Amino acid sequence: MNAMTRRVVIGTAAVSMAVSLAACGKAGDGDSAGGDGGGDGKTIGLLLPENKTTRYETFDRPIIEGKIKALCGDCEVKYNNAAQDTETQKKQFDSLVTQGVKVIILDSVDYKATKSWVQQAEKQGVKVVAYDRLAEGPISAYVSYDNEKIGRLQGEALVTALGAKAKDANVVMINGSPTDPNAPLFKAGAHSVLDKQVKKVVYEQDIPDWSPDEANKKMGAALDSLGKSGFQGVYSANDGMAGGIITALKKQGVKVPVGGQDAELAGLQRILAGEQSFTIYKQIKPEAETTAEIAVKLLKGEKIDDLVPTKVTSLTGEFKDIPAKLYDAQIVTKDNIASTIIADEVYKAADICTAEYKAACDAAGIK
Repeated sequence: MNAMTRRVVIGTAAVSMAVSLAACGKAGDGDSAGGDGGGDGKTIGLLLPENKTTRYETFDRPIIEGKIKALCGDCEVKYNNAAQDTETQKKQFDSLVTQGVKVIILDSVDYKATKSWVQQAEKQGVKVVAYDRLAEGPISAYVSYDNEKIGRLQGEALVTALGAKAKDANVVMINGSPTDPNAPLFKAGAHSVLDKQVKKVVYEQDIPDWSPDEANKKMGAALDSLGKSGFQGVYSANDGMAGGIITALKKQGVKVPVGGQDAELAGLQRILAGEQSFTIYKQIKPEAETTAEIAVKLLKGEKIDDLVPTKVTSLTGEFKDIPAKLYDAQIVTKDNIASTIIADEVYKAADICTAEYKAACDAAGIK
C-alpha cells in the first residue's frame, strides 16, 4: 500500500516536545558513548535523523524496536536521534562501531556525509541498513519508498486540485532539505508532472531541515515578489512546511490549493478544514518492520534476498546494485481519510476530530 513522513506543529505543546526530544537526542549520544561492549552479536544500532518531524519518535522508533524484540527476544537496540545535526550523528555512528555493534540501521541527516562512515564500518565487519533515506557508501540494504513516484503523485494531486484552471495556473514550489536524498526525487517527480500540466513554476526554493518557519518566510517572499494573484497553487514537499506556507497565505488573505506529504495529524486536520488540499500517505509500518527483519537476519548471518527484491544505485552513482525494498504511496484527500488513515489505524477518529475539527469531521463522514 502506501506512505508517510509526518511533521509538526501544534502550539507550545509541540514546541516543548521538540525541545525535550532534542535534549533527549543529545543526551542519548552521551549515553551510548559509554556503552557496554555491544559486540555480542545481539545488538542493533538505530540512528534516526531528527525530531521536528513527528513520525520518527511516534512511529518509526517504536515499530522498529518492537519488531526487533519480536524476532529476537534477547536482542538489544541502541537508539539515538541526531536532532538534525550531522556531526552528532557521526559521533553516534562511530560510537556504535567502537562498541562492536555489527548492524546499524541508519536514517541519515546528510546522505553525502555518510560515505566515509559506512566505508570504515564495512572494514570492521559492520553492516549498514539505510532506512527511508539512501545513505552514501557500501550499504548492505535499503528500505524506503519509490520517492520519485511520490513526487509524481504530489504533482498529479495538485493538478487535480487546480481543476480546469490547471493549464493556465502559475505554481510555487517549496521543496525539501538539500541534505535529504529523497528531496530531489520528490522534486523531480513533481516537476515531471507540473512542467507539462501547469502554465509555469514561477517561484521555487529548497528549504534546509524541512523547516516550517523557513517555508513560511519563503512563501512570504513569494507573495512579495509575485503578488497575491501571481500564482494559483503551491507545491509543498511535506505537511510540516505546508503548515508554514498556509499560515503565510492566510496572513495575506490568499486561498489557493496547497499539497503536502506524510499524512501528519495537523495536515489531516487542515485537509478536513479545507485549508490544505491533499497529503501523501506512506505506510510506515511495513517499511519499519521490513527494516527490522533485515537487521535481525544480517545480525544472525542469514540471507535477506527475499526481503530486498530490487536493486538501486546511490545518488552519486558511485555505489551500484544496492539490495532494496521500495514501497508504494497514495494520495489522501478529505474523501478518503476514513478509508486510509483511520482504516489503517494510523490515527483514530478521536485523534483527528478534536472539538475544533468536529464539524469538519462530521461533514466528511468521519465518526
